[in-house]
Amino acid sequence: MSLEQAFCSAFEQLPESVTFEKLNHFLDAEILEQAFQRAGVATIRKRRLPLEAVMWTVIGMSFFRQQSVWDLASHMEIALPGDSKLIAPSALVQGRRRLGKDSVKNAFEMMAAHYYQQANFETWCGLNLLAVDGVTWRAQDTPENRECFGSPSNQHGETAFPQIRMVCHMELTSHQLISSAFSGYKTNEMKLAEKLVATTPDHSLTMFDKGFYSLNLLHQWQTHGTERHWLIPVKKGLQFEVIKSNGRLDKLVRLKTTPQPHKQSPDLPAYVEARLVTKKIKNKEYQILTSMIDAQRFPGEEIVELYSHRWEIELGYREIKQTLLNNEYTLRSKKSDMVEQELWGLLLGYNLLRQVMTQAASRKGIWANQLSFSNCANAILSYLGRLPLASPGNIPKHYEMLIQTLGHFELPTRREDRVYPRAIKPKPSMYPARKNNASQLN
Repeated sequence: MSLEQAFCSAFEQLPESVTFEKLNHFLDAEILEQAFQRAGVATIRKRRLPLEAVMWTVIGMSFFRQQSVWDLASHMEIALPGDSKLIAPSALVQGRRRLGKDSVKNAFEMMAAHYYQQANFETWCGLNLLAVDGVTWRAQDTPENRECFGSPSNQHGETAFPQIRMVCHMELTSHQLISSAFSGYKTNEMKLAEKLVATTPDHSLTMFDKGFYSLNLLHQWQTHGTERHWLIPVKKGLQFEVIKSNGRLDKLVRLKTTPQPHKQSPDLPAYVEARLVTKKIKNKEYQILTSMIDAQRFPGEEIVELYSHRWEIELGYREIKQTLLNNEYTLRSKKSDMVEQELWGLLLGYNLLRQVMTQAASRKGIWANQLSFSNCANAILSYLGRLPLASPGNIPKHYEMLIQTLGHFELPTRREDRVYPRAIKPKPSMYPARKNNASQLN
């Protein structure tokens, strides 16, 4: 059974008396109220479709990919009791506009910060392991989306769907998202990554792909906080000056900055010091550049192998796109502001599932990324299906049983010898292929 089918079957069993208040133990009502106040949309008017209900509708849009928003609200039955069980489609459209995108963004950021502070993540040398990487999303092909987000172009112009470029900051042992920034398709990923500097937690190590190499970005990352370290592979042809040698494969180097970044960041020094670590794995040499220059505290032998954990953020993107969205990569909203609202709701919904998995993994003494995401999501949906049958006093007991159940979905140990090299697709020809049939030779 797919994740979407599980969501549908779970919420179809909800009786009329169940409202969004039963879901408050997943997302604190105080966080929602503060998010509404920061966005300036909080109201004391009693509506049949309050802002909390609209918020859960936006979150549910990520789970019910084949359901319309109107059908989604009917399945979840999140409206307050009234004369009619159903809600007019126009009321949902107006509710989403009333909610806005900033409310969902604030809820995501506040919830991410809250659970990051509460959770006890695994560390390496006292540092939490994080990663930053980019991903793209496809929007509906409307004039407004095309004008706002843009699309890939070739010699024939912009011929593809409008796309949104996003950069996320993820905690690797739990796959919980810390922060995110997105903009139009033609926005540079490093510009988006600069927006994540302010929200980077202290005492952390962030891993980057080599495409994010920018001394301006790395210097900001390191200096805007306490022990905000970075780690990135060395690009081919990197020029550096050796300052100190900690060994044949471990050196302290000096990197010279170019004049162009100084125009954007006058505080950028002329030189940036970093540590260059080299290691040969399976007859292949790997070089890693990092801000962790203390050779006694941070062993050089582990730094290169540590970079392999960066792949966890790629697995997180796969969970969102393939499992949550059921391979439906095109977002459903046709207005640019609603597209942004839908994206923030998607990230918020993913974090809701992940924070429950983190609690279950900590009970068992393993990392949350060692639990099966699809199986855990289905178990959470089954819990939601049984929730209406439980009295409020028994909800904590049933939630405890859910946490214990999730611990049984531990994945087998990953095989280090398995290799899946990336396949290079052949460049398509602009001319039609000629068929060499035997009839053409006669």
